[in-house]
Amino acid sequence: MSRVGAIDCGTNSIRLLIADLALEGGRWRSTDVVREMRIVRLGEGVDATGRFAAAALDRTRAALIEYAELLAAHEVSRIRMVATSATRDAANREEFFAMTAEVLGAVVPGAVAEVITGEQEAALSFRGAVAELDSADGPFVVVDLGGGSTELVRGGADVDAATSVNIGCVRLTERCLQSDPPTAGEVSAARAVAAERIAAALAAVPVDGARSWVGVAGTFTTLAALAMRLPEYDAEVIHLSRVGFPELLAVCEELIGMTRAQRAALGPMHAGRVDVIGGGAIVVQELARELGARMGIDTLVVSEHDILDGIAQSIAG
Repeated sequence: MSRVGAIDCGTNSIRLLIADLALEGGRWRSTDVVREMRIVRLGEGVDATGRFAAAALDRTRAALIEYAELLAAHEVSRIRMVATSATRDAANREEFFAMTAEVLGAVVPGAVAEVITGEQEAALSFRGAVAELDSADGPFVVVDLGGGSTELVRGGADVDAATSVNIGCVRLTERCLQSDPPTAGEVSAARAVAAERIAAALAAVPVDGARSWVGVAGTFTTLAALAMRLPEYDAEVIHLSRVGFPELLAVCEELIGMTRAQRAALGPMHAGRVDVIGGGAIVVQELARELGARMGIDTLVVSEHDILDGIAQSIAG
């Protein structure tokens, strides 16, 4: 059995998984020791400026220090930290790498964040998302909707095709949805951007013939919680839940039209998602429209296991 530490640093959040993994029957069995998430908005303003803001780097450093303390306390000997969309785009990303080397290197010498490509990100997300699913429900289309990018990957036992497009809840909100609530014109512009990016993704990854759509990351899990009318966020109930398109699309439409204060009052809503969940909902609506038509499906499977679990498996042995 291996105890490993996985960190995923995206545009909106930084997340930690400390897990014990054992190989059984050719598949990894994973037991969570710690699973944490902080909204740090590392990618705030990167789409417009091309650089990390000093305040965003400070927020990320503070969260990473907390994670380093947990890694040390649980005696983790292997760490892998990956950075995704915002870090690929930032001109001053070396400041970010130096900070991660300092903080993580105090736990495991030489540990430092690494930037992965969108295709690598998609493959890791797929690996984590489908580990507990019945292979008879495949081929799967896994969508990881982040703050700055969206990864789409198709596969069964292995990945067949994967791509990453620069559209996510933070990027779309900053680009198109400035008003509170968004105006009809802003929503229309956001839908056009989302449709263009999703069309590009589907040109790269054929989904016809796939049988299941699996959504991972915070936009999907929050939408599932709201569709199920949960009074508060409950990861155990959300994990591997199935949400019909009528309920999914209705929740998306409600969120898009809400003010930020109305979203903040929703029980399952994390404070860090309040201002960007509308952008994520627009992307999900476009995905549901396209995948429903191309795959002949009317249900979304939502997984709490994602790129973090894929990262953990990649260094387990």
